[in-house]
Amino acid sequence: MAQLYFKFGAMGSSKSANALMARFNYEERGQDTLLVKPQLDTRDGDHMVRSRIGLEHPCIYFHEMQQMADSDLQKFACIIVDEAQFLTKEEVYYLVHLVDDCNIPVICYGLKADFKGELFPGSYQLLVLADKLEEVKTICWCGKKAAFNARFDEHGRVVKEGAQVVLGANDKYIGLCRRHWMAGDLGPDFKPLKG
Repeated sequence: MAQLYFKFGAMGSSKSANALMARFNYEERGQDTLLVKPQLDTRDGDHMVRSRIGLEHPCIYFHEMQQMADSDLQKFACIIVDEAQFLTKEEVYYLVHLVDDCNIPVICYGLKADFKGELFPGSYQLLVLADKLEEVKTICWCGKKAAFNARFDEHGRVVKEGAQVVLGANDKYIGLCRRHWMAGDLGPDFKPLKG
């Protein structure tokens, strides 16, 4: 029986690397997968999923998958969605259709919450509808689990105002534990980027 998985974590927790490794594991065993991401995420280039450690693989955009016939999608052993926080409610319900009606396993990777501590729309729907939830863990500068995403400015100050999505700004985010996220503390060794 197919299931819908949501694997979430803070910035820097290797979500994209995990998505690419899952794809590789299926393919290594002779099973085709479909790697997908929302078109909103263009920081890695056109039709590409890339991890911070250098792994990369071509993908299709979510709307392109929606244009495919269910029978064509059923040829895949698994559908893997990166940057799932950017999905809409309707797109998450489409994934539910693929799992429940087409019997295709779907594994989604993404952030749970934004830099303000608010859920992304796609993450909210996945937390409600996924069969399995799994946290992809990383650590704060203090060694505790980092579960929050901090956005910082060019002076190294944590900001909690602004647009929810700022594309291509990976160098403006860091994963922190709750205590340091709330305090806006990036750590004693943090060096802001020169602006």
